[in-house]
Amino acid sequence: MKTTGKIFSVIFAFSLIFAGCQKKSNTERVKMLQEKLKKFVPTEITYNKKLLDKRQQVVLKKLYQASKLIDEIYLEQVYSKNFEIRRQLEESSLPEDKLALKYFNIMFGPFDRLEGDKPFWGEEKKPLGANFYPADMTKNEFENWIKNHPGDEKAFTSSFTVIRRKGKNLVAIPYSEAYKNKLEKISRLLSEAANYADNPSLRKYLRSRAKAFLTNDYYQSDMDWMDLKDNDIEVVIGPYEVYEDGLFNYKASFESFLTIVNPDETAKLKRFAKYLKEMEANLPIPDKYKNFNRGSQSPIKVVDEVYCAGDAKAGVQTLAFNLPNDERVRKAKGSKKVMLKNIHEAKFKKLLFPIAERVLTDEDLNYVTFKAFFNHSLMHEISHGLGPGIIYKNGKKTTVNKELRETYSTLEECKADVLGMLNNVFMIKKKEFPPSYEKEIWATFLAGIFRSVRFGINEAHGGGNAIIYNFMLNNGGYVYRKKINRVEVDFQRAYPVLKELASRILTIQATGDYKAAKNLIAEYAIMSESMKNLTAKLKDLPVDILPVFQIDKE
Repeated sequence: MKTTGKIFSVIFAFSLIFAGCQKKSNTERVKMLQEKLKKFVPTEITYNKKLLDKRQQVVLKKLYQASKLIDEIYLEQVYSKNFEIRRQLEESSLPEDKLALKYFNIMFGPFDRLEGDKPFWGEEKKPLGANFYPADMTKNEFENWIKNHPGDEKAFTSSFTVIRRKGKNLVAIPYSEAYKNKLEKISRLLSEAANYADNPSLRKYLRSRAKAFLTNDYYQSDMDWMDLKDNDIEVVIGPYEVYEDGLFNYKASFESFLTIVNPDETAKLKRFAKYLKEMEANLPIPDKYKNFNRGSQSPIKVVDEVYCAGDAKAGVQTLAFNLPNDERVRKAKGSKKVMLKNIHEAKFKKLLFPIAERVLTDEDLNYVTFKAFFNHSLMHEISHGLGPGIIYKNGKKTTVNKELRETYSTLEECKADVLGMLNNVFMIKKKEFPPSYEKEIWATFLAGIFRSVRFGINEAHGGGNAIIYNFMLNNGGYVYRKKINRVEVDFQRAYPVLKELASRILTIQATGDYKAAKNLIAEYAIMSESMKNLTAKLKDLPVDILPVFQIDKE
């Protein structure tokens, strides 16, 4: 009896110790998740419902319902266990799980996009290929399969298929089959919205996109989207960006932007589209690499966001977008640049200017303006449509993204930011902006780099900005003032240094040089000492906004 009593005493003591450790562990998790949530400042995203008549309001509602389903498809694309994890978190009464659910909903999964997809719930690593490929599939296995089955290459590298195992074989399954149930519902909602759309071009796009979801052929609906005109509702919905595919950047993620057009602001920016050919001619690469065959059509829309979904909503919010990505459409019609004005206003006020106050020297801070922030985003999107797209390598017709694989997104975002800066200066030469505007461009963009790198340098935008910062710093375009821990622009050196970087990136893209792309990223997409010192000053500032959509409450 005494021995048994001692055993129970020991067990009881250990249980108390374990309970204490568990309580401490849970407390630490609560604190950790609270700190993560503080990085996103809740921000109301409103729209003026009165701008739409009753039929347009029905269209908007149908498109909102379709967008909610896009969220669900994207959640499945990110990680195979997402629905299971979400259900566990929703059913849990633990405080840490309630917080984890909030962060899960921001990140669209248990992986922190601000920390290179490090898991914040559970311990499993995120598969590089997300849920587009079998989790245990390697690059070599995929490439060897195509080598041994060349007839499968088109389907396997398509942006609109998932790769799955069937016994010992790999098979490509079209999105229209993989996500059939949800896509059929979305297609029906778009068809219903089209019935209420009085604008002929919008009605045509909604019907062709509804068909595309069922056929897995998005070409015609992308062409129809480019032809939207005189429309109050601007919407794009479907699979587009390839960032989530960390293996190859082949597979497109579903997203949706539901917006209302700002006609006055749109009219102001139309003048920039006429310079596209001249911008291409001005690129710092040999003429043989320049792409004058892309369509010269380049609609520019300024809109207010009503709702975004899927890839567009995960983690950091998008300021603008440039679509479609299909090189066939770009060759025929160019691409459309859509600027989200209400998102720009929120980010400038709550993120960019507070950052600028801490990282820039006093002189450069004087040049930070909303106009420069907004116009750089515009030139960034325009610049996505410039430079190499369809290329030839070893005598074979191919595309930049297929040759650069997982490095493509980082290089492409870097290119768009670099050319965006150069094209702003080009607009000064064209007298669209006054000469005094140049310092605003450089200083505002430098502050914006620290907004972007806080997204994580493993993320395409953050990595692209890290490349720019470190290249500019190493070559004298930026100057770090170590004594005061601030950075400034060398306004004499900035342009030639950035032009050199532009030439390097464009040449890598034009030649499809995968090795050179990897080397550039390895050398410059890093947290250098001065970047670490400067970002350390921003720890208590939010990293991004957390949209609280008005339409969600209606």
